[in-house]
Formats: sequence, C-alpha cells, structure tokens
Amino acid sequence: MGPALRMGGLVFALILLVVIGVVTGGERFVSFGNITTILSLAAVTGVVSIGMTFVIMSGGIDLSVGAVLALASVWASTLSTQYLAQDYGWWIIVLTALAVGLVAGLINGAIIAYGKVPAFMATLAMLAAARGLAELIAGRRTQILDDLDPFFDVFQARPLGVPVIVWIFVVVAAVGWFLLNRTTFGRRTVAIGGNPEASRLAGIKIKRHTLYLYGLAGLTAGIGAVILLARTTSGSSTHGTLLELDTIAAVVVGGTLLAGGRGTITGTVLGVLIFSTLTNVFVINNLDSSVQAIAKGAIIVGAVLLQQWFAAREKATST
Repeated sequence: MGPALRMGGLVFALILLVVIGVVTGGERFVSFGNITTILSLAAVTGVVSIGMTFVIMSGGIDLSVGAVLALASVWASTLSTQYLAQDYGWWIIVLTALAVGLVAGLINGAIIAYGKVPAFMATLAMLAAARGLAELIAGRRTQILDDLDPFFDVFQARPLGVPVIVWIFVVVAAVGWFLLNRTTFGRRTVAIGGNPEASRLAGIKIKRHTLYLYGLAGLTAGIGAVILLARTTSGSSTHGTLLELDTIAAVVVGGTLLAGGRGTITGTVLGVLIFSTLTNVFVINNLDSSVQAIAKGAIIVGAVLLQQWFAAREKATST
C-alpha cells in the first residue's frame, strides 16, 4: 500500500464523514462557527498527537501524556504561579506548563533509555504518578485562572476569525512535519523504529535520541495544557483523562505503524480531524456517547487490522 494510497484513504474517510455531517446536520454542520468548533476541539489532541507520532514511529509508546497535561495545567494555575504571572507577565504560565511537560517527558525518556524499563511500564508509572501529584497540588479542586486578562487576550484571540489555539495546532504540526522530513532528527527516528540494531551499528546514539523523543512528547503535552488553560480558564487534575488513548488512536488511524519505522505528520493530522469530525457529527445529531465510543473503537480496530494486512502483503511481495 503506497503512501499516496494510504493518504487518499484518509482523505476519503474524512470527506465521507463531512458528507454524513452535511446530510444529517445541514446548515448547522457547515456553519463557520461549527467548523471552528471542530478545529478547536481537535487542537489539544492534535498538538499532543504530533509528539506521540515521533514516539510511536521510533517503536515506543507514551501512556502518560494525558496525566502529564493535567499536572502541567495544575502547576501552571497554582496561586503562586498566578501571582508571579500577574507581576511579571502571562508568559510565566506558559513557561511553567512547558517546563513541567518537558521535565516529565525527559524523566520518562531517562527511565526507558538508561533504566532499560519497557516504555509501556515506565509511562504507565508516570501516568499514575503525574495524575496523583496533580491531585495533591490541586487538592482535587479546579483552579480558576483569575485576573489574567493579558493571558486570555492572547490565547482567546481570533486572528482571521480562527481561534489562536487552532493556529497553535497548525504551527506545531508544521514544525513537526519539518522536524520529521527535513532534519537528521527525523531520519534517525524512522531508522530507530525500523531497525534499532542497524541504527546502533550506524552510529546513532539510541539512548540519547530516545531521551529526546520522550522529552518532545512531554513538551507537546505541556503545549496542550496551555491550550486547555486558555479554553477552560482553569487547571484541573481531571484534564486530559483518556487523552493518551485518543492520541494513540489518531496516530495509528493516521497510518503510523505501532511497530515503528513508518508514519507521517500529515496522516496524524488527518486522523485527529477524522475523530474530531466524528465526535461533532454525533453531538449535532444528539446520538448516545456510548455509540460514539463503539464507533471509535471499530475505526481503531479496522485501522490496525488494515495495517497488519498490508504489512504482511508488503513482506510477502518483498520476499
């Protein structure tokens, strides 16, 4: 299955969902307000999915991104952080969220690369620890951002009628595409996912690169926390619940192999838009959220089965 055919299938699936939305939702679905709503809801999942794409493409997995996002949102919305932001500027909140995400990601990377702990177990432990720390800091309460109009002036603005958080998603996706397709970092990521032993023999420092990859995933979780703070005006230990599943689903549906070695940022963006549009179609038609979850599960299983079938076919063709 060639890359063009895989991408064509994703575009066809998205168009099919749009047609279903138009038929069932009419003018309400195609309104500019609804389109920006779809994109706004896709922003958090989309940004975090970009980091997840790199991790999965290297043959790893990160189950902690949702909990790390919650921890970053809570830490960035504590009273002490808000006081500092009121005195020195809104960028303190942004810097705090990014730093928390980056440090959590680097801890994941260090445990996996140098501690030789399987990625599944290391990030599962971080999921529990980060969510627990977020609950302790917030006292299981929602922390409202108060007297921070400059922060909301920036992140709730709508240049050209499109919310800033959507532009952030666009910028992160563009940077991710450049990083993957135009830099040595991207080529090494694909090489490690395709054949770690060959990559090691070729001189790639796999441990250091793994550290960077999980740091990148944590950083995108921090950016997601900033977007969520701007959208909800609050930090909470419940933010990002099940986000790890949504991001992994979007990445896999977008064509990235769970075994690593192949994937695209464009495919991930389309995967995110497919799930965001599907959710919107269900909401507009007042359909049960349980049915929506079943539909998502069916799409994920179908995508994985297709991956396995085409991978087996390619292997048979090459031999």
